[in-house]
Amino acid sequence: QVQLVESGGGSVQAGGSLKLTCAASGHRYVVDWMAWFRQAPGKEREGIAALYFRSGHSRYNDNVNDRFTISLDSTKNTLYLQINNLTSDDTAVYYCAAGSPIYNFFSSEVYEYWGQGTQVTVSS
Repeated sequence: QVQLVESGGGSVQAGGSLKLTCAASGHRYVVDWMAWFRQAPGKEREGIAALYFRSGHSRYNDNVNDRFTISLDSTKNTLYLQINNLTSDDTAVYYCAAGSPIYNFFSSEVYEYWGQGTQVTVSS
């Protein structure tokens, strides 16, 4: 059973940084990709970045700028999302996901496993 547990969210001032963490278990022989999504109030879930954990190759959604960095510590089975220069538009629940997509890497429909989410609130 794949389990994903996010942490690291919180309330921050605009301009600050956060590093979100996703602790994964049971995934190594089940899925190939891990990804970060976010969902702001009243909006659809949006893909941010995805990582092929067998090689470390990463992809970023075109609508995401370079303030976001996805990374993996395979020794700890932990996925990270570094977010710099936070703005109020980054306020959302951030989710970790895992699956084996072959296309549409930023569609929530292609990921089978999800964490419970971690809230990020940015105040100006």
